[in-house]
Amino acid sequence: MSTVEVTKDNFQSEVINSDKPVLVDFWAAWCGPCRMVAPILEEIATENPDIKVAKVNVDEQQELAAQFGIMSIPTIIAFKDGKQHGKSIGVRSKQDLVKLVK
Repeated sequence: MSTVEVTKDNFQSEVINSDKPVLVDFWAAWCGPCRMVAPILEEIATENPDIKVAKVNVDEQQELAAQFGIMSIPTIIAFKDGKQHGKSIGVRSKQDLVKLVK
């Protein structure tokens, strides 16, 4: 499975109502560290069918970024059963990101 683009319009259905844990990557196209973490998240999405990986472009989705208090990117927030479960700021290893959501 690949990553899912999330907007304020589909956040509820893709993240809050998801039947599996979700890693939400708050990122921007101009952000170097975001580009470093993107392939790691793609690997997680491909290798872990039990985890959904969602991406929120903070430049296009400023409301969502503000709602979750995103000050630095990349910020990755884990959701389980519709609730925020963990948070990671900056580039992390694949193992750390998978642990965040397990």
